[in-house]
Amino acid sequence: MKQTFALLLLAIAFAIPPLAHAQLLPQAATGQGTTSQEQPLDRIVAVVEENVILESELDQAVQAVQQQYAQHPEQLPPTDVLRRQVLDRLILMKLQLQRADEQGIQVSDQEVDQAVANVAQQNKMTTDQLRAAVQQTGQSYAAFRQQLHDQLVVQRLHQSVVHDSVSVTDSEVDNLLNSPTYKAGEVHLAHIDINIPSGASATDIQVAAAKAKAAMDAIKGGMDFNAAAIRYSDASDALDGGDLGWRRMDAIPPAFVDTITNMKPGDVSPALRGPTGFHIIKLVGERQPPKQIATEFHALHILIKPSAVVSMQQAEQKAQSLYNRLVNKHASFATLAKEDSDDDTTANNGGDMGWFQQNAWGSAIGQQIAQLKDGEVSKPFQTAEGWHLVKRLGERQTDVTEKAAREQARQAIGNRKAEQAYDDYLRQLRSSSYVKILVPALAKPDEGNAKASS
Repeated sequence: MKQTFALLLLAIAFAIPPLAHAQLLPQAATGQGTTSQEQPLDRIVAVVEENVILESELDQAVQAVQQQYAQHPEQLPPTDVLRRQVLDRLILMKLQLQRADEQGIQVSDQEVDQAVANVAQQNKMTTDQLRAAVQQTGQSYAAFRQQLHDQLVVQRLHQSVVHDSVSVTDSEVDNLLNSPTYKAGEVHLAHIDINIPSGASATDIQVAAAKAKAAMDAIKGGMDFNAAAIRYSDASDALDGGDLGWRRMDAIPPAFVDTITNMKPGDVSPALRGPTGFHIIKLVGERQPPKQIATEFHALHILIKPSAVVSMQQAEQKAQSLYNRLVNKHASFATLAKEDSDDDTTANNGGDMGWFQQNAWGSAIGQQIAQLKDGEVSKPFQTAEGWHLVKRLGERQTDVTEKAAREQARQAIGNRKAEQAYDDYLRQLRSSSYVKILVPALAKPDEGNAKASS
């Protein structure tokens, strides 16, 4: 998780309690007050498939956003626009969680515990300190855990959606590495997206175009780009100022590359029409990635595996016997590897592992290699596979820029395909699901009151 602690606390507001726990109270008569025995009214603001979003959930989420921008409230859009943006997020989260539940996607308490520990570690806290910090904000620690749970569920839904739809071939990698866009390096971008709904009418397109023009006019009038993104963008990162971070030029949709190529840091593009709406892009910065130098080791390996006829203790004894022969009798490591090693990958080559980065063969072997000197043999050590011996032969510094570039190119292509695939999935999910907004003020001007699932 890359979010700061503050952003994670902001995300608490989007935790969605089970419907069974919602207390829906009857409406009070107009003009009548409440007594000490009565509770504040809560009402349903939106129906999402078989679930609901309560006004208290929306209020909590909006308040979290407002607290996040307490030092710069001018960057937030008007309250009615902010409430619609936050409601859109809640609806989309609700739909994703429902779809994940239909697919049987689950996250265990232990996995949530680990996520909590990761957040605490990143913020240099203990888990108890994290709990106290969450509670000091006035938020529920249970809701914080629920939000982390939901994030993990959505991550797995994302993986499930893109797993079978995204593949990258070697020819695609080669083409990318040879392309001018790849050689152009990296750019830091921010964006404003004005969505056009699926099956949009001429009126829908006019409304989106007018909104894009309003955003451009605000920026030209001196409004900070991030503030304009918060106010006008329909993207999921709108409340984060539309910051896309550093991206390689090859990871940018081709339709926008020519525009960005002709921009200088600080420039803002005109409103660009795309298949899903209008896009306004700011080039924040550009850079060339540095060379990547890696430490590599060369080593030999012997593995003694337990089996149906060899116990783990017997495997240890054999490994110890081989160690004694290597150290005390100066036996050939390569010869013993060929004769006794159970490592199918290296045994026939005399245990030769070739040159590799420290943890390429696992952290246990990597830890041993880093502690040895050239020519030194490790004492027998155990992993889940069995008992190991390694002999370090050498160490070198290698320029892995080209190798890393291929891996980065493959990852960039995969990420771009995955991002597009999941974006298409979310648009289809939103357009085909039953969503009814019960409070007219929360419905977008270009949005119908309900969409029935097909």
